[in-house]
Amino acid sequence: MSSPTLTAAPPLARRGREKLIDGKLVIGIAVVALLLVASLFTGVYDIFGADDGAQMFAITRIPRTIALVLAGAAMAMSGLIMQLMTQNRFVEPSTTGTTEWAGLGLIAVMIIAPGAGLLTKMTVAIIFSFVGTMVFFLFLRKVTLRSSLIVPIIGIMLGAVVGSVSTFIALQFDALQNLGVWFAGSFTSVLRGSYEVLWIVLLVGVAVFIVADRLTVAGLGEDIATNVGVNYQQVLLMGTGLVAIATGVVTVVVGNLPFLGLIVPNVVSMIRGDDLRSNLPWVCLLGIAIVTVCDLIGRTIIMPFEVPVSLILGIVGAAVFILLLTRQRRHG
Repeated sequence: MSSPTLTAAPPLARRGREKLIDGKLVIGIAVVALLLVASLFTGVYDIFGADDGAQMFAITRIPRTIALVLAGAAMAMSGLIMQLMTQNRFVEPSTTGTTEWAGLGLIAVMIIAPGAGLLTKMTVAIIFSFVGTMVFFLFLRKVTLRSSLIVPIIGIMLGAVVGSVSTFIALQFDALQNLGVWFAGSFTSVLRGSYEVLWIVLLVGVAVFIVADRLTVAGLGEDIATNVGVNYQQVLLMGTGLVAIATGVVTVVVGNLPFLGLIVPNVVSMIRGDDLRSNLPWVCLLGIAIVTVCDLIGRTIIMPFEVPVSLILGIVGAAVFILLLTRQRRHG
C-alpha cells in the first residue's frame, strides 16, 4: 500500500512547483509593469519640455518607481510572515508595534548621534524593530485568551505606548517635526543617492523564498512544527529578523506604510490558500500594485501638491480591516 503513495508524490510536487509561474502571474506582471510606467511619467515637472528633463527623470522618477517596487513588496512580505508566525489574519508590522519601535530607534539615533549617516540610522532601526517584535511575541506567550482580535489589539496597544514614548522624547528635544515626517509614509523625498539601501529588501525577499517551506510549517503551530522536525524557535527568530530588516529599511527611507501587510496577504490567501512559496510572487505583485496606485492617487488628487501615500493606505486598509472583521463574524 505504501508504494503507490511514494510513486504518486513526485508528480504532485512537480505540479505544485509548475504553478509558481503561470499565465495569470504573467498577466499580473504585465499589469504591474503598466502601473510602474504610469508612475514614471506622472508628476508636475515637465520631463519632456524642460532642458534638464532627462536628468530630473533619472534623479527623481526612476528612484521613486524603484522605491515603490521594493517598499511595496517588502511590507507585503512582512505582513505575510507575521501572520504565519502568529497564526492571525489581522497582524502586520503596523499592528504589532514594529513600525513604532523602528521610529523610536530613529529618535534615539537623532539624539545620541545627530550627524549619523543613513546606514547607521537603518541599522539602529532594524535592531529596535527586532527587539520590539520579540517583545510582542513575549506578550503573546503571557496571554491565555488567543482570539483573533486580542492579538492585534495587544500589538496596537504596545505600538501606542512606544509611539507615545517617541513623541515625548521628540518634544523634549524639539524633534516632533522629524518624527512626523518619518511616520508620514511618502515617496516625495526619494531621490537618487538616498534610496539605494532599499535594495537590501531584495535580499530579504530571496531569503524568504528560500525558507518559505519552514515558515509555512512553523505557521501551523509549535507542536506540529516540532513533530515534523522543524526548530520552531529558530524559525521564529529567523522570520522576526527578516521582518525587522524589511521594516527598518523601509521606515528609514520611506516611512510608515500602514495596513499594507494586512491587505495583501489576506486577499491572496482568500484566493490561493496559505502556501507561502506559491503565494510569494502574488504577494509581492499585489503589494507593489497597491502602493503604486495609492502613490499615483496621492500625486494627482490635489496636483501640484501631493498627499502622503500613508494617508490613502490608511483609508483603504481601515476599510479592508472592517471587511475582514465582518467576514470572520459571518463565518463564525
